Amino acid sequence: MNIFRYISLLLCALFAAAVVSAAEKSQTIVYIDGAKYYIHTVKKGETVYSLSKLYEVSEQVILSENPQLSDGLKADQSIKIPVTGGVKSQAPDRRLKRRFDMHYIAAGETLYSISRKYEISVETILEDNPEIDPVHLRIGARVLIRKSEKGESSEEQSMNELEQYKDNLNSVSGDDGYAFHLVHAGETLYALSRRFGISEEEIIRINNLTDGLKTGTIIKLPSARSAATPVAETHDEESSSPEADAQPDKSAEILFTAADERHTIDISLLLPLSAAGGRNPYVEFYEGFLLGLEDMKAKGRSVNLTLFDTSHSYDKTAEIVSDPRFRRSKLIVGPVYEDELLPVLQFAESNSVPVVSPLAHIEKTGSSALFCMAPDPSVKYDKLRSLFGEGRHITLISAGSTDKEFEAEILGVLGSRPYATHKYEYVHHTEARNSQSDRGDMTPLLQNGEDNIFVITAAEEIDVDRILAAIASAEAGITSRGQAAPKYTVVGNPRWLRFNNIDRATFFRNRVVMISSYHAKRDSERVRSFDSRFIEAFGSLPSLYAYRGYDTATIFCNGIYNDISYDMEGRRYMPLQTVYRFSKRADGTHVNGEWMRINYNKDFTIKAE
Repeated sequence: MNIFRYISLLLCALFAAAVVSAAEKSQTIVYIDGAKYYIHTVKKGETVYSLSKLYEVSEQVILSENPQLSDGLKADQSIKIPVTGGVKSQAPDRRLKRRFDMHYIAAGETLYSISRKYEISVETILEDNPEIDPVHLRIGARVLIRKSEKGESSEEQSMNELEQYKDNLNSVSGDDGYAFHLVHAGETLYALSRRFGISEEEIIRINNLTDGLKTGTIIKLPSARSAATPVAETHDEESSSPEADAQPDKSAEILFTAADERHTIDISLLLPLSAAGGRNPYVEFYEGFLLGLEDMKAKGRSVNLTLFDTSHSYDKTAEIVSDPRFRRSKLIVGPVYEDELLPVLQFAESNSVPVVSPLAHIEKTGSSALFCMAPDPSVKYDKLRSLFGEGRHITLISAGSTDKEFEAEILGVLGSRPYATHKYEYVHHTEARNSQSDRGDMTPLLQNGEDNIFVITAAEEIDVDRILAAIASAEAGITSRGQAAPKYTVVGNPRWLRFNNIDRATFFRNRVVMISSYHAKRDSERVRSFDSRFIEAFGSLPSLYAYRGYDTATIFCNGIYNDISYDMEGRRYMPLQTVYRFSKRADGTHVNGEWMRINYNKDFTIKAE
């Protein structure tokens, strides 16, 4: 063999070995159709050969499991690689019982229900029980429950971890036309069938739902209309009755007559009080609503309020509509969910009574009797468009996992505008001292001399926190060396406001701007006054639901005496800090068009637009 060819082959082999030794196996493992896979995110320079050596499987296996690789391996794409080798043998039972409780899976249980029973994280259960497939639990199988972690996890954490598992599945699936969906509280087979264009029977067949639909279950649904994760003030379209197929007459124009201030008006409030588990947010909405009525009564107006529990049931709602107390209503607030609206709207249209949907974005049910407090998604980012104008250098910053919904929204705003991408990788300080790696250093992004817009699309709280801290640290480092302060703004995701452990000081240090459906800054005079009243009346700090309840009562229980005659249009309402402005949709529905732009300033002040 030619000596130069031999040396060349030897160097290639040594280089491939070095790549393999430097790389690490993914820690993300999922089950797909009963088989166990690593989810590997491809890094620059990796090849099918290097991955085959790293994971100890053949190149052919990787290629056959990932047909998309026929176009070549691309950086940042996710692929699945079979897990080889058996499960490590466990210690004897007597030793395990020192650290673990033993749970045996019963019919109807889900990984979510088990995690809630012991208040332990899904992540911990999967770490201690690597043989468990979260999508297909085996009845009678033993689950180790780590004693030291019991009582340490919240319901929200468990759902977030299952969302992450679902996203990992979806990152490497979908070739069969289906995607994985995590079932949230209140979702029904009927609602999912309407939402995804598939029959209830087909959902049951595909997912073998012999025990019905349960919260926390991961199921397969058509991928073409994959749904977004529900958030606190947005409710999915759901139903418990096929009668919801009937629609009110959208063409009917309703003329409302203002109430006489000398008379007492009857108001019906419809909330799913018995449908929510744990701390009921709808009770907080009701409490905020009562404080709004107090302000109204202070003006000399008289109200007779009747509270109805819909139990998030179409049939229960239809029963309420037949109640004589309901039929005296001059204003109806609720129901919360879209699938309960039909019988209420039919009554409202026949009797020219306004109906207020206080929380949900109502998408498919239209009526000129209906007023939606939730802002219209079609105008969500109008107040951000100026940020993405000419002369701005736009960079989308991702991490281990991406908030796909937020990313899609931003890409929709950008349209054909050019943008760059950056993959942030956290480097522990001990590693950084012994490495020339700059994977976690954001300084190069700030030293390009551009007016930068950074959009952080990372999904995990810890990644967002680290990225914000890294950007702020890079700016501080640049200015400490006497260089000009870099120009940049960070576009944030409103879901960050639900993170419990993020350092909010970095919002101000990085001049974060975000769009939110609701804003209430607790140090403002109005909000502080409301908080004091709420604490005195109910003994707890109000939530966003309480604020929305107060806003609803303040706007509509007063509007019924005047502004209702003009369909509440042409006016700007701001009971606390969130602004509402109503206009008609094409189907006659009156929809709030105001989203709040929240600006975190360098001087630790917040400006809401």
